Amino acid sequence: MKNIETTIDAMKYTEDGLIPAVCVDEKSGRVLMVAYMNRDSFADTVKTGKTHFWSRSREKYWMKGESSGHTQEVVDIYTDCDMDTLVIVVRQNVAACHNGYFSCFYRKLDETGAWKVVDEKVFDPDKVY
Repeated sequence: MKNIETTIDAMKYTEDGLIPAVCVDEKSGRVLMVAYMNRDSFADTVKTGKTHFWSRSREKYWMKGESSGHTQEVVDIYTDCDMDTLVIVVRQNVAACHNGYFSCFYRKLDETGAWKVVDEKVFDPDKVY
């Protein structure tokens, strides 16, 4: 990709050099997860076709699925009008959530104000990590 470095540099990153990335399932359109990318992880995502991120909590670069094998194949990458957020359409291998659910968004606020689990686990996280 000829101008990818220019494109990556033109994004509007936060002061700490990050940009939010919303990963969406290609088939269902469901939001799978939200993570952050820095310039390197964005570049590697484009280069390899697999998602890479920067973990704010672990302060570490990582590839989705590096320990579980539950990788994400990039189908398309979009940015918003301000160029400060990415939406990445992916083919999810098994599940996105480390808690065993297909999507990290498996809880829904119910009428009582409590979080209700609305999905079923697709794998046992105790047997993967």
